[in-house]
Amino acid sequence: MEKDLTRGNPLGLILRFAIPMFIGNCFQHLYNMVDTVIVGRFVGDRALAAVGSVGTVFFLVVGVSNGMAIGFTILTSQRFGAGDTEGTRRSVANGIVLSACTALVMSLLSLSLMRPLLTAMHTPPEIYGDAYAYISVICGGLVCTLFYNLMASFLRAVGNSRIPLYFLIFSSCLNVVLDLTFILCFHQGTRGAALATVLSQGVSALLCILYIYGRVPVLRPEASMYRPDMAFCREQLRSALPMALMYAITASGTVIMQSAVNLFGAVAVAGYTAASKIHMLLTQGYLSLGQAMSAYAGQNFGSGDIGRIRKGAAAASEILLVYTALAFTLSRTLLPVLLPFFFDPGTDLSLFMGWAQTYIRINTAFYLFLGGIFVFRSILQGVGRAGTAMAVGLAELTGRILMARASMGAGSYRMAVSADGAAWLCGALTALFLYFLVMRGLEKGDNKKEEAPGTG
Repeated sequence: MEKDLTRGNPLGLILRFAIPMFIGNCFQHLYNMVDTVIVGRFVGDRALAAVGSVGTVFFLVVGVSNGMAIGFTILTSQRFGAGDTEGTRRSVANGIVLSACTALVMSLLSLSLMRPLLTAMHTPPEIYGDAYAYISVICGGLVCTLFYNLMASFLRAVGNSRIPLYFLIFSSCLNVVLDLTFILCFHQGTRGAALATVLSQGVSALLCILYIYGRVPVLRPEASMYRPDMAFCREQLRSALPMALMYAITASGTVIMQSAVNLFGAVAVAGYTAASKIHMLLTQGYLSLGQAMSAYAGQNFGSGDIGRIRKGAAAASEILLVYTALAFTLSRTLLPVLLPFFFDPGTDLSLFMGWAQTYIRINTAFYLFLGGIFVFRSILQGVGRAGTAMAVGLAELTGRILMARASMGAGSYRMAVSADGAAWLCGALTALFLYFLVMRGLEKGDNKKEEAPGTG
């Protein structure tokens, strides 16, 4: 089921490739959203606030790990696009070894630093214990999350976006069952919700591995290829480290924003948490479009067709405009419908609705900029310019920190939740500028870089 993205109409190809990923990303987001809903309804609003208070830490730890894993697969899409089967397989083997090392280091580092981080984030004392119980399990199980994203990215690198979707749907259903089991039967609270997430993603990873080794020979390395290859290590780390740093920079800004929101107390955190989960569901289309453009740009860069990358960017921009209009409209109707699911029946929702509405209404006004970040940053990553993509993360960080710090000084919740919009505006303008700069250079022949591993 590999798909060659170097031929055919770009708009149709990108849509057909992105739609299964969109469905899959929605299901993947449901891992965390279901945790939040079940915790809120069956454990309480304080537990809901606890899970929400570490949402940005979750994004930081998992985002950095997954940034490394996705970065390792950029070379795979380029080698596949160039028709280099051996190079494709060697990049897979090397990526697996590097990812195993990444998972170990990230788990140990995050667990050792978690308590000081939660304290620095002004985590309210009444939710601190539940927050630590949840995030410590997530950090301990990073290997499951990382390897699912690695294997799914390998499949997407060769144009297969459907199989990761099927496995993810299965494990999402498993996650619901495990959530209810750990929380209702074993009374594990927030720790049980995290265990369900980790185990479910571990199942997804295993299913992807079995499928690759059974059905996708181009991604099946020989045993001898698992010995680390220094040329491949340099090339893959050159893509992965800037991506991981980009995630870390972006996530650091969200941690600062969460710190600003935490100052308004557990009720505000609970309302913000519910709204942010709905927001994340609405924005999965942007993530999916970005993933599609990374694979599309990587394959066409590998085949040397720079003009086709520009055509793909234009097609993605059309999709972006339509999806933004849809997401803006849905945000107004979904919030009052979905918010009650996050709380125990009988809860006075008026306590939380104002906080949630403020977050949604402000941020949806900036959705077009968020989508632009995903599209143009992903193209930069796909053509091997992960370093320039990192500059987008720095721009986001600057906008988010300035607004979050201003909100702390002013004591304004509205300013605190505007930090996302400020970040997206800065990031989108930077991404668009760098895209035109890099594409102009590639068209002039600056894509003649040192010989890629596996080609000589």
